[in-house]
Amino acid sequence: MDPIESINTKKDSTFAMMLEAQARGWQLFYMQQADLFLEKGTVSAKMKRITVQDDPKNWFCIREELTQALHHLDCSLMRKDPPFDMEYIYSTYLLELAEKKGTLIVNRPASIRSANEKLFTALFPECAPETLVSRDITRIKAFHKQHQHIVVKPLDGMGGTMIFQIREGDTNRNVILEAITKNETQTIMAQRFLPEYVEGDKRILMIDGEPFPYALARLPAKGEGRANLAAGGTYKGVKLSPRDLSICQQLGPTLKAMGLLFVGLDVIGDYLTEINVTSPTCIRELDTLYSANIAGLLMDAIEQKLRH
Repeated sequence: MDPIESINTKKDSTFAMMLEAQARGWQLFYMQQADLFLEKGTVSAKMKRITVQDDPKNWFCIREELTQALHHLDCSLMRKDPPFDMEYIYSTYLLELAEKKGTLIVNRPASIRSANEKLFTALFPECAPETLVSRDITRIKAFHKQHQHIVVKPLDGMGGTMIFQIREGDTNRNVILEAITKNETQTIMAQRFLPEYVEGDKRILMIDGEPFPYALARLPAKGEGRANLAAGGTYKGVKLSPRDLSICQQLGPTLKAMGLLFVGLDVIGDYLTEINVTSPTCIRELDTLYSANIAGLLMDAIEQKLRH
Protein backbone atom coordinates (compact mmCIF):
# COMPACT_ATOMS: atom_id res chain seq x y z
CA MET A 1 0.00 0.00 0.00
CA ASP A 2 0.97 3.67 0.14
CA PRO A 3 2.61 5.00 3.34
CA ILE A 4 0.31 4.05 6.21
CA GLU A 5 1.28 7.12 8.22
CA SER A 6 -0.24 9.44 5.59
CA ILE A 7 -3.66 7.81 5.08
CA ASN A 8 -6.98 9.43 5.98
CA THR A 9 -8.51 6.76 8.22
CA LYS A 10 -12.03 8.16 7.77
CA LYS A 11 -11.92 7.48 4.03
CA ASP A 12 -9.27 4.83 3.47
CA SER A 13 -10.63 1.54 2.13
CA THR A 14 -7.35 -0.29 2.75
CA PHE A 15 -7.61 0.69 6.42
CA ALA A 16 -11.15 -0.73 6.52
CA MET A 17 -9.76 -4.00 5.15
CA MET A 18 -7.02 -4.07 7.79
CA LEU A 19 -9.50 -3.47 10.61
CA GLU A 20 -11.70 -6.31 9.38
CA ALA A 21 -8.81 -8.75 8.85
CA GLN A 22 -7.50 -8.03 12.35
CA ALA A 23 -10.98 -8.50 13.83
CA ARG A 24 -10.90 -12.04 12.39
CA GLY A 25 -7.65 -12.79 14.18
CA TRP A 26 -5.46 -12.48 11.09
CA GLN A 27 -1.93 -11.10 11.41
CA LEU A 28 -1.22 -7.96 9.38
CA PHE A 29 2.04 -7.33 7.53
CA TYR A 30 2.55 -3.94 5.90
CA MET A 31 4.71 -3.36 2.82
CA GLN A 32 5.39 -0.67 0.25
CA GLN A 33 6.53 -1.23 -3.33
CA ALA A 34 10.18 -0.54 -2.52
CA ASP A 35 10.14 -3.36 0.07
CA LEU A 36 9.70 -6.10 -2.56
CA PHE A 37 12.74 -7.88 -3.98
CA LEU A 38 13.66 -11.04 -5.90
CA GLU A 39 16.67 -13.09 -4.89
CA LYS A 40 17.61 -16.68 -5.72
CA GLY A 41 14.30 -17.17 -7.52
CA THR A 42 12.17 -16.17 -4.53
CA VAL A 43 10.21 -12.94 -4.06
CA SER A 44 10.59 -11.62 -0.53
CA ALA A 45 9.81 -8.37 1.23
CA LYS A 46 10.97 -6.25 4.08
CA MET A 47 7.74 -6.03 6.06
CA LYS A 48 6.33 -4.71 9.31
CA ARG A 49 3.91 -6.68 11.44
CA ILE A 50 1.37 -4.12 12.63
CA THR A 51 -1.79 -3.76 14.62
CA VAL A 52 -4.45 -1.15 13.81
CA GLN A 53 -7.18 0.67 15.68
CA ASP A 54 -9.93 3.02 14.53
CA ASP A 55 -8.41 6.10 16.14
CA PRO A 56 -7.75 9.10 13.83
CA LYS A 57 -4.79 10.19 15.98
CA ASN A 58 -3.12 6.83 16.58
CA TRP A 59 -4.26 4.26 14.04
CA PHE A 60 -1.35 1.81 13.76
CA CYS A 61 1.49 0.33 15.77
CA ILE A 62 4.55 -1.50 14.44
CA ARG A 63 5.06 -4.70 16.42
CA GLU A 64 8.11 -6.11 14.63
CA GLU A 65 10.14 -5.73 11.45
CA LEU A 66 11.21 -8.75 9.46
CA THR A 67 12.15 -9.98 6.00
CA GLN A 68 10.50 -13.10 4.64
CA ALA A 69 9.35 -14.75 1.41
CA LEU A 70 6.01 -13.45 0.22
CA HIS A 71 4.63 -16.95 -0.31
CA HIS A 72 4.82 -17.53 3.45
CA LEU A 73 1.78 -15.26 3.69
CA ASP A 74 -1.67 -16.71 2.99
CA CYS A 75 -2.81 -13.62 1.10
CA SER A 76 -1.36 -10.33 -0.11
CA LEU A 77 -3.55 -7.40 -1.10
CA MET A 78 -2.11 -5.07 -3.75
CA ARG A 79 -3.51 -1.69 -2.69
CA LYS A 80 -0.96 0.75 -4.12
CA ASP A 81 -2.59 3.80 -5.71
CA PRO A 82 -1.74 4.71 -9.32
CA PRO A 83 0.07 6.11 -11.27
CA PHE A 84 0.11 2.82 -13.12
CA ASP A 85 3.68 3.26 -14.32
CA MET A 86 6.52 0.84 -15.06
CA GLU A 87 7.29 0.53 -11.32
CA TYR A 88 3.72 -0.61 -10.77
CA ILE A 89 4.09 -3.17 -13.57
CA TYR A 90 7.38 -4.43 -12.09
CA SER A 91 5.58 -4.91 -8.76
CA THR A 92 2.91 -7.02 -10.47
CA TYR A 93 5.63 -9.20 -12.01
CA LEU A 94 7.10 -9.83 -8.56
CA LEU A 95 3.68 -10.50 -7.04
CA GLU A 96 2.89 -12.92 -9.85
CA LEU A 97 6.02 -14.94 -9.03
CA ALA A 98 4.90 -15.13 -5.39
CA GLU A 99 1.43 -16.16 -6.57
CA LYS A 100 2.94 -19.09 -8.48
CA LYS A 101 4.39 -20.33 -5.16
CA GLY A 102 0.97 -20.46 -3.55
CA THR A 103 0.01 -17.15 -1.99
CA LEU A 104 -3.31 -15.56 -2.97
CA ILE A 105 -2.81 -12.09 -4.48
CA VAL A 106 -5.82 -9.74 -4.50
CA ASN A 107 -6.31 -8.55 -7.19
CA ARG A 108 -4.59 -11.09 -9.47
CA PRO A 109 -1.41 -9.39 -10.77
CA ALA A 110 -1.73 -10.50 -14.41
CA SER A 111 -5.32 -9.23 -14.51
CA ILE A 112 -4.35 -5.86 -13.02
CA ARG A 113 -1.82 -5.50 -15.85
CA SER A 114 -4.26 -6.44 -18.60
CA ALA A 115 -7.25 -4.48 -17.29
CA ASN A 116 -6.45 -0.82 -17.86
CA GLU A 117 -9.05 1.06 -15.84
CA LYS A 118 -10.17 3.15 -18.82
CA LEU A 119 -9.63 0.72 -21.72
CA PHE A 120 -11.16 -2.27 -19.91
CA THR A 121 -14.61 -0.79 -20.63
CA ALA A 122 -14.00 -1.60 -24.33
CA LEU A 123 -14.74 -5.26 -23.53
CA PHE A 124 -18.31 -4.19 -22.74
CA PRO A 125 -19.27 -1.72 -25.53
CA GLU A 126 -22.99 -2.23 -24.87
CA CYS A 127 -22.45 -0.76 -21.39
CA ALA A 128 -20.20 2.20 -22.26
CA PRO A 129 -20.84 5.57 -23.95
CA GLU A 130 -19.46 6.33 -27.42
CA THR A 131 -15.69 6.17 -27.00
CA LEU A 132 -12.53 6.86 -28.99
CA VAL A 133 -9.02 5.84 -27.94
CA SER A 134 -6.31 7.53 -29.98
CA ARG A 135 -3.43 9.99 -29.95
CA ASP A 136 -4.28 11.33 -33.42
CA ILE A 137 -5.55 14.88 -32.87
CA THR A 138 -7.30 15.00 -36.26
CA ARG A 139 -9.24 11.85 -35.36
CA ILE A 140 -10.14 13.23 -31.92
CA LYS A 141 -11.35 16.47 -33.53
CA ALA A 142 -13.59 14.46 -35.86
CA PHE A 143 -15.01 12.61 -32.83
CA HIS A 144 -15.62 16.00 -31.18
CA LYS A 145 -17.35 17.33 -34.29
CA GLN A 146 -19.62 14.27 -34.29
CA HIS A 147 -20.60 14.51 -30.62
CA GLN A 148 -20.11 18.29 -30.04
CA HIS A 149 -19.43 17.91 -26.31
CA ILE A 150 -16.81 15.37 -25.18
CA VAL A 151 -14.59 14.45 -22.25
CA VAL A 152 -10.90 13.62 -22.78
CA LYS A 153 -8.68 11.90 -20.22
CA PRO A 154 -5.35 10.08 -19.96
CA LEU A 155 -5.37 6.29 -19.71
CA ASP A 156 -3.33 6.23 -16.50
CA GLY A 157 -4.92 8.93 -14.32
CA MET A 158 -6.91 8.73 -11.09
CA GLY A 159 -8.91 11.05 -8.86
CA GLY A 160 -10.06 13.22 -11.77
CA THR A 161 -6.58 14.40 -12.77
CA MET A 162 -6.15 15.73 -16.32
CA ILE A 163 -9.82 15.27 -17.26
CA PHE A 164 -11.12 17.95 -19.62
CA GLN A 165 -14.49 18.75 -21.14
CA ILE A 166 -14.41 20.15 -24.67
CA ARG A 167 -17.61 21.87 -25.75
CA GLU A 168 -18.72 22.87 -29.22
CA GLY A 169 -16.74 25.93 -30.36
CA ASP A 170 -14.23 25.66 -27.49
CA THR A 171 -11.32 27.97 -28.38
CA ASN A 172 -9.03 25.99 -26.09
CA ARG A 173 -9.56 22.72 -27.96
CA ASN A 174 -6.20 22.68 -29.72
CA VAL A 175 -4.16 23.45 -26.63
CA ILE A 176 -6.08 20.86 -24.57
CA LEU A 177 -5.50 18.15 -27.16
CA GLU A 178 -1.84 19.07 -27.65
CA ALA A 179 -1.27 18.97 -23.89
CA ILE A 180 -3.17 15.77 -23.09
CA THR A 181 -1.68 13.83 -26.04
CA LYS A 182 1.75 15.40 -25.45
CA ASN A 183 1.73 16.48 -29.08
CA GLU A 184 0.40 13.15 -30.36
CA THR A 185 2.92 11.00 -28.44
CA GLN A 186 0.47 9.80 -25.75
CA THR A 187 -2.73 7.82 -26.35
CA ILE A 188 -5.83 9.17 -24.58
CA MET A 189 -9.52 8.37 -24.26
CA ALA A 190 -12.36 10.57 -25.52
CA GLN A 191 -15.97 9.89 -24.57
CA ARG A 192 -19.25 11.51 -25.38
CA PHE A 193 -20.09 13.91 -22.55
CA LEU A 194 -22.77 12.56 -20.21
CA PRO A 195 -24.80 15.43 -18.73
CA GLU A 196 -26.18 13.01 -16.13
CA TYR A 197 -22.90 13.46 -14.21
CA VAL A 198 -24.55 16.31 -12.27
CA GLU A 199 -26.84 13.69 -10.71
CA GLY A 200 -23.82 11.71 -9.55
CA ASP A 201 -20.91 9.67 -10.83
CA LYS A 202 -21.83 6.37 -9.17
CA ARG A 203 -19.16 4.12 -7.65
CA ILE A 204 -20.39 0.53 -7.46
CA LEU A 205 -18.27 -1.95 -5.51
CA MET A 206 -18.02 -5.52 -6.82
CA ILE A 207 -16.85 -8.36 -4.56
CA ASP A 208 -15.90 -11.50 -6.49
CA GLY A 209 -18.27 -10.57 -9.31
CA GLU A 210 -21.23 -9.57 -7.09
CA PRO A 211 -22.30 -5.95 -6.46
CA PHE A 212 -22.90 -4.30 -3.11
CA PRO A 213 -26.57 -3.24 -3.53
CA TYR A 214 -25.94 0.50 -3.03
CA ALA A 215 -23.64 2.91 -4.86
CA LEU A 216 -21.87 6.07 -3.75
CA ALA A 217 -23.07 8.85 -6.07
CA ARG A 218 -20.31 11.43 -6.20
CA LEU A 219 -21.63 14.91 -6.93
CA PRO A 220 -19.56 17.71 -8.49
CA ALA A 221 -18.82 20.85 -6.50
CA LYS A 222 -20.41 24.04 -7.82
CA GLY A 223 -18.61 25.17 -10.97
CA GLU A 224 -16.62 21.91 -11.17
CA GLY A 225 -16.75 19.60 -14.17
CA ARG A 226 -15.63 16.51 -12.22
CA ALA A 227 -17.50 14.60 -9.53
CA ASN A 228 -14.44 12.89 -8.01
CA LEU A 229 -14.18 13.22 -4.23
CA ALA A 230 -10.48 14.04 -4.74
CA ALA A 231 -11.64 17.04 -6.83
CA GLY A 232 -13.87 18.41 -4.05
CA GLY A 233 -17.06 16.52 -4.84
CA THR A 234 -19.66 15.52 -2.24
CA TYR A 235 -21.62 12.28 -2.17
CA LYS A 236 -24.86 10.52 -1.35
CA GLY A 237 -25.88 6.87 -1.27
CA VAL A 238 -28.23 5.47 -3.92
CA LYS A 239 -29.80 2.07 -4.47
CA LEU A 240 -28.59 0.32 -7.63
CA SER A 241 -31.00 0.85 -10.52
CA PRO A 242 -32.12 -1.94 -12.88
CA ARG A 243 -29.59 -0.61 -15.44
CA ASP A 244 -26.81 -0.63 -12.80
CA LEU A 245 -27.64 -4.23 -11.93
CA SER A 246 -27.67 -5.17 -15.63
CA ILE A 247 -24.16 -3.71 -16.05
CA CYS A 248 -22.99 -5.64 -12.98
CA GLN A 249 -24.48 -8.87 -14.32
CA GLN A 250 -22.71 -8.40 -17.65
CA LEU A 251 -19.32 -7.70 -16.03
CA GLY A 252 -19.51 -10.06 -13.05
CA PRO A 253 -18.52 -13.36 -14.72
CA THR A 254 -15.50 -11.75 -16.45
CA LEU A 255 -14.28 -10.09 -13.24
CA LYS A 256 -14.66 -13.36 -11.33
CA ALA A 257 -12.85 -15.40 -13.98
CA MET A 258 -9.96 -12.90 -14.00
CA GLY A 259 -9.45 -13.09 -10.24
CA LEU A 260 -10.48 -9.45 -9.77
CA LEU A 261 -12.01 -9.88 -6.31
CA PHE A 262 -12.48 -6.21 -5.48
CA VAL A 263 -13.45 -3.81 -8.25
CA GLY A 264 -15.01 -0.35 -8.41
CA LEU A 265 -17.29 0.42 -11.36
CA ASP A 266 -17.91 4.04 -12.31
CA VAL A 267 -21.35 4.60 -13.84
CA ILE A 268 -22.81 7.90 -15.05
CA GLY A 269 -26.50 7.76 -15.94
CA ASP A 270 -26.89 4.48 -17.84
CA TYR A 271 -23.25 4.17 -18.90
CA LEU A 272 -20.14 2.46 -17.58
CA THR A 273 -17.18 4.89 -17.78
CA GLU A 274 -14.37 3.15 -15.84
CA ILE A 275 -13.53 -0.19 -14.20
CA ASN A 276 -11.20 0.40 -11.25
CA VAL A 277 -9.03 -2.62 -10.41
CA THR A 278 -5.91 -1.20 -8.74
CA SER A 279 -7.12 0.24 -5.43
CA PRO A 280 -10.88 0.96 -5.50
CA THR A 281 -12.18 3.13 -2.67
CA CYS A 282 -15.48 4.22 -1.04
CA ILE A 283 -15.81 1.36 1.50
CA ARG A 284 -15.81 3.68 4.51
CA GLU A 285 -18.39 6.06 3.06
CA LEU A 286 -20.81 3.29 2.07
CA ASP A 287 -20.29 1.48 5.39
CA THR A 288 -21.24 4.68 7.25
CA LEU A 289 -24.30 5.38 5.08
CA TYR A 290 -25.71 1.85 5.27
CA SER A 291 -24.28 0.45 8.53
CA ALA A 292 -22.53 -2.09 6.32
CA ASN A 293 -19.30 -4.07 6.48
CA ILE A 294 -18.07 -4.24 2.88
CA ALA A 295 -14.56 -5.24 3.95
CA GLY A 296 -16.23 -8.18 5.70
CA LEU A 297 -17.77 -9.29 2.39
CA LEU A 298 -14.32 -9.10 0.80
CA MET A 299 -12.69 -11.08 3.61
CA ASP A 300 -15.45 -13.70 3.28
CA ALA A 301 -14.55 -14.02 -0.42
CA ILE A 302 -10.83 -14.27 0.43
CA GLU A 303 -11.52 -16.97 3.03
CA GLN A 304 -13.53 -18.88 0.43
CA LYS A 305 -10.60 -18.71 -2.02
CA LEU A 306 -8.11 -19.84 0.64
CA ARG A 307 -10.28 -22.84 1.55
CA HIS A 308 -10.23 -23.98 -2.06
